[in-house]
Amino acid sequence: MPLNRAHRPAIELAEVLGGLLGGGCSVSFSNSGSEANEVAFKIGASVPHAAWRALALEIISRYRAYHGQTFGALAATGKAQRKYRYEPLAPGFLHVMPPDPYRYGGDEAPDAYGRRCAQELEDKIVFEMADTVAAMIMEPIITGGGVLVPPDSYLSAVADACRRHGVLLILDEVICGFGRTGAWFGFEHAGIRPDIVTMAEGITSGYFPLAGTAVRDELFATFPAAGNDRLRHINTFGGHPAGCAVALANLRVLRDENLVEPSAQMGERLLSDLQALRESPLVGEVRGRGLLAGVELVSDKATRSLPRTNRWSR
Repeated sequence: MPLNRAHRPAIELAEVLGGLLGGGCSVSFSNSGSEANEVAFKIGASVPHAAWRALALEIISRYRAYHGQTFGALAATGKAQRKYRYEPLAPGFLHVMPPDPYRYGGDEAPDAYGRRCAQELEDKIVFEMADTVAAMIMEPIITGGGVLVPPDSYLSAVADACRRHGVLLILDEVICGFGRTGAWFGFEHAGIRPDIVTMAEGITSGYFPLAGTAVRDELFATFPAAGNDRLRHINTFGGHPAGCAVALANLRVLRDENLVEPSAQMGERLLSDLQALRESPLVGEVRGRGLLAGVELVSDKATRSLPRTNRWSR
């Protein structure tokens, strides 16, 4: 029998995670972030409730985003070099440009630029016909694609656009979650409530392979317990009792030793100290949030041209 919803540690961990997410959600456990995102895609593409649609099939992601190495997660990933020689991948994944104030914001005010990027996403939904778009998946901060910190206006504007068009919002918190950005989850900085949250190594601080897909209860309840319309998903080792016990112990340490708030404080110091790098002719910008930081390398500061490494570099 699959382990992901079958024993006390998994039940206790789901309750703890639900509390951190504000309550009112169910959690399915997997082994990796890729698998957690695959569960989210299955849910997004098969929600049978009329409040969304009947079987919308397209999922929107962003260029430069990374969501995993399985075929669906890799199709959602917006980095062509990771897909090289593996295509064709799973169909139905669309991409839009991410917010990148350093390269594309120009002289525009940050919040205005953030709203413009969100409007480009909404335009994509409209042009594709909203009834065919199941979900949008995104990291609060694009991590592997360059630590792209969006303007403060961006996430809330994206959430509003998804809500207007009945598109589910999936937040990939595999890297941003569990204190990395100075909050339990990266989306908290924007004050939004996603429909689905995926998470992975931060649950156990990497001491055991475990991942989770948290789904709002009202969304999860649209799947019947039996029959052809149920959520057809199992994972033999997802939610292993040992892994769930490790996660519970890890989350107690994060909570009892108050490690999340200091992440924000240490992050401010980190970014402050990193500013000295901007004196280098090879550094265009330093950016980040909490203990998630990135340094933009350039070959020419005036033109912001990229370093010449190999033909697959971004």
